[in-house]
Amino acid sequence: MPGRNAVKKTVVEVSSLVKDFKKLRAVDGVSFSVSEGEIVGLLGPNGAGKTTIIHMLLGLTTPTSGRVRIFGLDFARRRSRILQEVNFSSTYTDMPYSLTVQESLRVFARLYGVRGREEKIRGLLETFDLTEIRRKQVRHLSTGQRTRLNLSKALVNDPRVLFLDEPTASLDPDIADRTRKLLKRIKEERGLSILYTSHNMREMEEVSDRVLFLHKGRLLAEGTPAEVMRSFRSRSLEDAFLKVARGKEAGGKGAARP
Repeated sequence: MPGRNAVKKTVVEVSSLVKDFKKLRAVDGVSFSVSEGEIVGLLGPNGAGKTTIIHMLLGLTTPTSGRVRIFGLDFARRRSRILQEVNFSSTYTDMPYSLTVQESLRVFARLYGVRGREEKIRGLLETFDLTEIRRKQVRHLSTGQRTRLNLSKALVNDPRVLFLDEPTASLDPDIADRTRKLLKRIKEERGLSILYTSHNMREMEEVSDRVLFLHKGRLLAEGTPAEVMRSFRSRSLEDAFLKVARGKEAGGKGAARP
């Protein structure tokens, strides 16, 4: 078994990523990596480029320039192979309204070729408190229930890399806390790598091994939550966030990168 200080594999590598939408540069030369078993938070005000980056890593949006490698493979050339071991959840996406909760998970389990599908689905339904509503159509679910269904779908194929966009935004405090603990447990047990966005600064501090602080498409600072706080001379990530959002930090000029 590798020692504690063993070098972990890089599973996501982003180099000089750029995305232009007509006259708007949404992502401006961003580079970073995510290691095996690491949780990395994408932090920044609205319009910072967080969701655009995740969409490019999923192949939903084509980069203007730059390079993405996942599992050491070039994403542009090996997209189908890579996406078999990746999954995604967002508060802002939904399942087909006419399917039930259980049917939705069965569809995605089949698409990913999951073995022991029914057992896997039962476990996810129980984990996210969906068992009692498993026969309920998606159209009749509350926002929080839909979020829990999306998170269940995101774990159905036991991904090696998970991309999460505001994963706990519509969850009540109990389910949100359980979700964070579940993700951290899976990370420890299976070496799951997670890249996620959130506007919940306390959540960022709690679960992130590293934070990437973005503003207007550029990477201002990166490091552990404590290192990023120090780089902005702030007592918390929330203080750092407010400084940037309110224009009290020079837009990335000379920003410290621990």
